[in-house]
Amino acid sequence: MQDAPEIAALKLQLRGELIQATDAGYDEARKVYNGMIDKRPRYIVRCANVADVIYCVNFAREQNLLLAIRGGGHNGPGLGTCDDGLVIDLSRMKGIRIDPEEKTAWVEGGCTLGDFDHAAHVFGLATPSGINSTTGIGGLTLGGGVGHLSRQYGLTIDNLLGADMVLADGSFVQVNKDNHEDLFWAIRGGGGNFGVVTAFHFKLHPVDITYSGPMIWELSEAKEVMQWYRDFIEDAPEDLNGFFAFLKVPPVEPFPQEYHTKTMCGIVWCYTGELAEAEKVFKPIREFKKPAIDFVGPIPHPALQSMFDALYPPGYQWYWKADFVNDLPDEAIEKHLEFAAKFPSLFSTMHLYPINGAVHKHSTSDMAWNFREATWAQVIVGVDPDPANKDKVVSWARDYYKALHPFGAGGAYVNFMMEEGEDRIRATYGKNYEKLEKIKAKYDPDNLFRVNQNIKPLVVS
Repeated sequence: MQDAPEIAALKLQLRGELIQATDAGYDEARKVYNGMIDKRPRYIVRCANVADVIYCVNFAREQNLLLAIRGGGHNGPGLGTCDDGLVIDLSRMKGIRIDPEEKTAWVEGGCTLGDFDHAAHVFGLATPSGINSTTGIGGLTLGGGVGHLSRQYGLTIDNLLGADMVLADGSFVQVNKDNHEDLFWAIRGGGGNFGVVTAFHFKLHPVDITYSGPMIWELSEAKEVMQWYRDFIEDAPEDLNGFFAFLKVPPVEPFPQEYHTKTMCGIVWCYTGELAEAEKVFKPIREFKKPAIDFVGPIPHPALQSMFDALYPPGYQWYWKADFVNDLPDEAIEKHLEFAAKFPSLFSTMHLYPINGAVHKHSTSDMAWNFREATWAQVIVGVDPDPANKDKVVSWARDYYKALHPFGAGGAYVNFMMEEGEDRIRATYGKNYEKLEKIKAKYDPDNLFRVNQNIKPLVVS
């Protein structure tokens, strides 16, 4: 079948691969991490370089095509793809350059956290990011970036020094504190609303072997553990991070067989201080209540980052609900316990990621991220490998969220949100939303970049 003239012309311009529905690899190319997403783009372009991205942006604009940008493809609601549009797939753009003297890194938009960690770890360096190495660096960063190093070194965006971007008009710009300062402000938390980020410039920190891993307690002890944890993490030293979780113990080694598939609670720790001090730091933690499972010890940072990868291969059904949380009163803990007792599947979970410590050193006006006063980013995740169980995990996550939402701070971490509408997006950005609308109108007045948690351009009457 002969290509239409405009597609034939685009193919001639590209160094990457253009994939259509009639091509043999189309079904594989259109898959994203969440198996619940089943969208059928008209075109997928695996870009080889910035030039390919520019050609694709221009093509989508000129042909009036819906445009989606995919980095790692981990986005919960599948906002890295679309129906009957063009997907710019950055997964082949994996260049990384580490400057160990300046402690900085340039990282292309197709890299995963694993790619970045691998390149930086050989120098004993890292940037705060997420908790799964298969996550794309692009979407994670643009939404904020919460993970094991947040209390120590802030959000990922707190360590962003600049970025290379392709804008809606096809122009290429470099943004930082001195160039396009308004755009640099907006991309630090404002998601993919403002253009395609082809490369990120990050600050690095000395992170090599950390004292890290999970401690897991019986569910019957969860109330006491949560009460202790909420007070402990409030004043914990910044070089100690720990996120709380409800989980079912995976039926695999090294977990003891007697705990396999049992619902329990845990804290996944990450201590970046001096290893010689680690045992002393953790002595009061272990004395508080002996965990049933204690896997905390010295571990290379990339090993911590990839610790849960094997439990969550691509293609599972995922449904997320989220809130920022300031406080954890006993009444909220009781609601948590109610829903932890009726987990719908082996892979479902609830996490409370602490975002105090170094995260609180910025104000809400410093960048688009708005919830600097929050203590946790909470996420409720219904997960199952079987599509037949989709309704079950979705229903559990929604009911759990409804029960806990009254205890939330108002908005949610955009990387943990499904497609929840404009009111929810406005609540997430709060007072920063109006500024984001104006910046959107300046750089993307026609809302070309709208397959995201969309900030509509301000229309001035």
